[in-house]
Amino acid sequence: MVGKENLKTEDLNLCFEKLMMIGGGKVKMEGRVMTDWKDIPMELLLQILTLVDDQTVITASGVCRGWRDAICLGLTRLSLSWCNKNMNNLVLSFAPKFTRLQTLILRQDKKPQLEDNAVQSIANFCRDLQVLDLSKSFKLTDRSLYALAHGCPNLTRLNISGCSAFSDIALEYLAGFCPKLKVLNLCGCVGAASDRALQAIGRYCSELQCLNLGWCEEVGDVGVMSLAYGCPDLRTVDLCGCLQITDDSVVALANRCPHLRSLGLYYCQNITDKAMYSLAQSLVKNKPAARWESRKSRNDEEGLKTLNISQCTALTPSAVQAVCDSFPSLHTCSGRHSLIMSGCLNLTSVHCACAVQAHRTAAAFPHSLN
Repeated sequence: MVGKENLKTEDLNLCFEKLMMIGGGKVKMEGRVMTDWKDIPMELLLQILTLVDDQTVITASGVCRGWRDAICLGLTRLSLSWCNKNMNNLVLSFAPKFTRLQTLILRQDKKPQLEDNAVQSIANFCRDLQVLDLSKSFKLTDRSLYALAHGCPNLTRLNISGCSAFSDIALEYLAGFCPKLKVLNLCGCVGAASDRALQAIGRYCSELQCLNLGWCEEVGDVGVMSLAYGCPDLRTVDLCGCLQITDDSVVALANRCPHLRSLGLYYCQNITDKAMYSLAQSLVKNKPAARWESRKSRNDEEGLKTLNISQCTALTPSAVQAVCDSFPSLHTCSGRHSLIMSGCLNLTSVHCACAVQAHRTAAAFPHSLN
């Protein structure tokens, strides 16, 4: 029924039956039994809609004016990732109505549908938007980023991964108007993610915590260092496939981002031992008091928990082992791999503390496992 402007009475009854299925077909409220869709109080309707899928929510908004108004006022989260056709028209239809939206997921895993006019409508009407996923929206151009910059200044999470048509000028502009960004996914945004754009993000988005720059080949040390200096609260940084970066980028992140928990360096083949030793020493450098604390009292939540150095073939075992020894949350043991070293055949001797302990136990009691 999605996309129809007028619903027949039998359609309304079907909607009611679907929505009321959770209540066993009948719901008693304030001494009254509701058996028809017209009987549902708005408060109960909103409670029911929190338990059904987003496609049903869209359908319910077309049942009658009362339902539409209630949903428009109460709906704060919506996903249209299920919509395989006519997504653009659907967004144009609901954006003027669902003005209270705070989270909107428009991920497109199949054929790209979303166009600039839909994003412009979102920016014009959904001013409270905080979380927006536009991933794989290949049709979008800079017009969308300019619209979001002016219409959605409260964005905290933005996913535009795979949007290869965006330029770095537009991303730079967006950063200047969205200073509350905490999570930004730019994976595959080869045109937008440049040193120029990253300098703007470092200048304006000081609250940024998570950034994905995977396969953004134009990213270099200048951009990453600007991020490290301007966004000290960075916790997750993915630089996989950023072929231009060198040790300077990792050293800056290690020294300037004390909350760094996850770092992706897959296929960053310019990275050497210098970067690893910088990471290994960063915990003490960033927290001087830590040098006086015993290792037993150290909180496992501190420091790196995930590190991907796959295909970083210039690294030596001693440097990587130093990182592993510095951060107890990095594991090489089976089932807990958080230190990822695929393709680095010379690093097979690197092991986390628990893997070493397990080996020692097996060696000490060779017959206990039989």
